[in-house]
Amino acid sequence: MMKSIKLHVNGQEHEVEVAADTPLLYVLRNQLQLNGPKFGCGLQQCGACMVLKDGESVASCRLPISAITKSKIRTLEGMIDENGNLHKVQQAFIEEQAAQCGYCLNGMVVASVALLEKNNTPTDDEIKKKLALNICRCGIHSRVLKAVKKAASK
Repeated sequence: MMKSIKLHVNGQEHEVEVAADTPLLYVLRNQLQLNGPKFGCGLQQCGACMVLKDGESVASCRLPISAITKSKIRTLEGMIDENGNLHKVQQAFIEEQAAQCGYCLNGMVVASVALLEKNNTPTDDEIKKKLALNICRCGIHSRVLKAVKKAASK
């Protein structure tokens, strides 16, 4: 059954007509045209679909839209400031060339932002632990670690 649901995404209010059990990822991509979060495994295990929910990084591929109506959601697109400047994590990923195919990039950046917003001086182990849920088949982990440390230093 379709119903009207209000969402707070990237600082804006949206109203969508959707079934309450529809995954947030589908609404973000198909109705709001926010393509930062990717469909990866569909099982909340790869990190490609990650978003910030009230400042915490969460998988959006199985998160029902009805569970986030009172939450503030921020996607990769919402990390760019009002002047068009990239978030310091996004900029550090570019500077450290911490991307290959780019499929894991959304999750890596979102998880890194969540970490640095809570702890701006993380240890290598804390960074690795936070990023452990993000699968990267290209092997960019060492560059990602450098990028997060660089962003933390800014």
